[in-house]
Parts: sequence; C-alpha cells; structure tokens
Amino acid sequence: MNKLFIRLLKSRNLTPDFLHPRYENLANPFTMPDMKKAIDRIKQAIDGNERILIYGDYDVDGVTASTVMEQALIMAGAKSDNLSIMLPDRFADGYGMSPKLVKRAVEQNINLVITVDCGSRNHGIVAQLNSSNIDCVITDHHETDDELPKAIAIVNPKRKDYQAQNGLRDLAGVGVAFKIAQALTKEGMIKDGQEKWLLDLVVIGTMCDSMPITDENRILGFYGLKVLEQTRRLGLKELMKNAGVNKLNSDSVGFQIGPRLNAAGRLKTADLALNLLRAGSPAEAANLAAKLEELNKQRKTEQLSAVKEIDQRGVSNEPVIVEAGKWHEGIIGIVAGRLVEKYHRPAFVFTELENGTFKGSSRSFGDFNLAEALSSLEDAIISGGGHAGAAGVRIAENQLETFRARINDYYRNLHLSDQSKFFISQPDLEVEEFSDFTLEFMQDLKLLEPFGAGNEEPIFLLKNVSIRGLRTMGADSQHLRIDLADQNGKTLKLVAFYAPEKWLNLDPDYDQIEPIVKLVENDFNGVRSVEARIIDLNMV
Repeated sequence: MNKLFIRLLKSRNLTPDFLHPRYENLANPFTMPDMKKAIDRIKQAIDGNERILIYGDYDVDGVTASTVMEQALIMAGAKSDNLSIMLPDRFADGYGMSPKLVKRAVEQNINLVITVDCGSRNHGIVAQLNSSNIDCVITDHHETDDELPKAIAIVNPKRKDYQAQNGLRDLAGVGVAFKIAQALTKEGMIKDGQEKWLLDLVVIGTMCDSMPITDENRILGFYGLKVLEQTRRLGLKELMKNAGVNKLNSDSVGFQIGPRLNAAGRLKTADLALNLLRAGSPAEAANLAAKLEELNKQRKTEQLSAVKEIDQRGVSNEPVIVEAGKWHEGIIGIVAGRLVEKYHRPAFVFTELENGTFKGSSRSFGDFNLAEALSSLEDAIISGGGHAGAAGVRIAENQLETFRARINDYYRNLHLSDQSKFFISQPDLEVEEFSDFTLEFMQDLKLLEPFGAGNEEPIFLLKNVSIRGLRTMGADSQHLRIDLADQNGKTLKLVAFYAPEKWLNLDPDYDQIEPIVKLVENDFNGVRSVEARIIDLNMV
C-alpha cells in the first residue's frame, strides 16, 4: 500500500471495514418501519395476480427507484403484464403523487399502488385511492409530517416515529426500493443473490440524489460500482458508450451518466430515461440513448445561455441572488446551482410562465435554510417548499420585486456570520514531493470509491512548489494549464476548466502559489500518468 495512502487513511480515521465493506453487513430491512406490512401486501398481490402500479418521480432517483421496484417484483414472481409504471410530468404535475394517478389506477383496475421516492405527504391522493378501494404502499425518503397518510404501509426511514440506525436515514429513494428487494429476498421470494443485480441502479440514484456515502450507502455504493461495471442493461451500456465513459467512477456516474438520465425529465419526459433502463433490444437501447444524448446537449446549451445572460447583465450585491427570465423551466435549478458556485450566495432563478406567473428554483448552502425561508414568506408566494439546500417556488406576476426584497430582508435578519467558510476547501494532506503521486497511489484511491458527502474525494495542498509553465486553453482561453515543479525538480501538470479570471492572470515570474488539487489518472495513447485538477489556489 502506498505510503501516502496510509497517511490518508490515518488522517480520515478509516478502518479496513471501510475499505472492504461486507455485503452481509447491510442492515436488516425488517428493522425499517412498516416493512413487514409492505411485504405482506406485496406478497398478497403477487399470489393473487393483482394489478400493481408503481408511481415514481421524474429525476434520476425516481427513475432508477421505479425500475428497481419493477424488477424486484418480477424477481419475486409478479407477472410483467400485471405491472405498470407511472412517472409524473415535471411541468404539468410537479413533484409528488398527481391526481392523474387516481384516474389512471381506476381506469386500469389497479389493486395496489406502490410509490417510490414520493408519497409521504400526499394525504389527499392516498385518501382518494382508499375511497376507490385501491391499496397504497408508500416507499420514500423525504421528510414526513407528524400525521402520515392512511396507506397500508409507509416505508420511510425519515418517519418521525422511527429512530433510524446504520445510516438508513440517508437512503435515497432507490435505496429504500432496494430494501424492499432485500426483504423479498429474506422472505424467500427472490433467489438469494439475484437482488445484487439491482445495485447498478442503486449507486446511480444514490449518488445523483447527493446522498451521504457512509454507513449503509457506503456498502450499497461499493458493490453498486462493481455491478455497474458488469451491468446487463442494454440501455445503460449504450448510454455509457455515447457519453464516452472509459472507466466507471464517481465522476463518470455524477457527470456523464446522471446528467443524461436527468435530461429526459428536465426537458421532455422522464419516460425516455425509464424506457432506456428497461430497453429489451439493442436497437431500442441505441435509439433511446441517442435521444438522451441530444437532450443532454440541448440542456447544456440552454443552461450555458441562461448563465451567460445573467452574467452579462450582472447580479446584484444583495445577499440572496434573485434572477428572472424566459428560460426552460427544466434548467432553472441547475442555473441556480451554478450561480451559487460562482458567487457563493444563495440563489433563486425564476422563469416566466405563459399565464404570467413565475416558477422558481433555488439552491443554498450553510446556515440559510430555503424551506424555512419560504415558510416565512407564505403571504408573498403562491406555493413553495423543499429542503434546506434546494426548493421550488411560484409567485404571481407582480410579486417578483416584493419577493426579492422580502427574501433578502429575511436573510439579513438572520444575522448569519462567516458563510464563506462553507466554500473553503479543506485539504486532506499537505504534499511537497510529487513522487508520492504514483499510479499505485491512484489504484489505492479507488478503494475509497464512490465519493460523496461524508466520503469526499481526497484533495491535497501542494507546498513549496514553483511554476515552470502556464498557459490558457480553449477557444475563449477559458481553461488554464499550469506545470509545477517540486523542490526535487519533479513536475506535475495541473488543469482548471473554466478558471476564474484571477487564475488566468497569474504571472509565473512573480506569483507564488500553493494549489489545492484532486488527482486524476490520464491515459493518452496508452501512456498512463497522474495529473491534477485545481480546486483552489492559495497565493503565497
């Protein structure tokens, strides 16, 4: 084991159990609330050839969870003709159980609705299903109210009457769906070990929903990457080929696979991504993967255009950024995230709808809780809600300036201090000799994959280094390459994509720097080498 890797393990207090997690250490699914009730009702439906409708969500977590649930039920003996999946439309339905669900369930003579990644706060829809003599089992991971819907079972580790253990509280929606599969396996309805083939989707949904990769998710993610490398899904194979995925890791899942699956629900319908994951022939897989590739290109174009428009007109100096325009509503959340990354302030991005109202998406960080902020502005909005770091909101056409003023007044009244600390990169180790950055070390780092909250990708502070070369790259000179040398003369190539202007203006003859970097393995014409991506630059 590389000596630098041993230092890294000590700095993070990581044990062999973390490096080599055991699948058998997954938590017993029957410790989760209502799991026995859910499995009993599912078993009744399968034994009785009942018609089951799976209701999901339009993001990556919802799509993967829907697919996992369907495949688990088929493994358990359900007939595919008795199963159907319904996903909401981001633009017409919004998040959660749509009233259209009840209509469809009645028309299709559904006996049992199983939700994934939603449903915990949809009291009214569950009541309508009950009045139509349609049972409902909810599987979800979102926050709940004190009073729960009157469903047959609500399998949600965030229930307020449940004290989650082993990191179960941090499961994604697809993780909860997998616990159903695990429970069906323990009941003998799924052949032992077959449920592991679902883990390729579990790791994708978990990572793309930004769940902590610790405890239970560490085990699911570790084995999920292994299964993803051997995935049997024709659609995933075709998508990865189109995306140019050469090696599977956290970056390829988060920046290549996830965005393409998400593009369907953002710009058109999530059914495209769902059908890709269920594709039964190479021709169908290739066709759907090509469509998702085009949608992802469109998503990038519209996103970059919106960010450029906002940058050109300039953002205000107020503590909360509030921007509005006529943009595709599927991209406003991503744009809000980009503004947070660039300006280090919470951001709301609104798009004007045809009826004159504004639909917004927001992103935050640190101590500014969006859900609490919107709750305090109930009289100034049509509707809104979400999580601390991400939320949605609708306002009337004449309320934009009022909202901007009110949300900034709310922020100022919180008297938050030192929010910039949340953007300061904390390196794992200080490194002075580049000889430590070997291909052996890169191989050792793979033992920590996948990365995510609670298991962040290691970053390093480079000290006592000198600039040997510096140049910009790209059509607009927006990227930066720096060639560094340590005190022994060994060099390391550093790259920053879309580098800040102050980095682009470095003077190699006068400026001394201490970069904070993450490492990447480059393979060019069969020659493998270690390079670095710049996270931050400290001026000395």
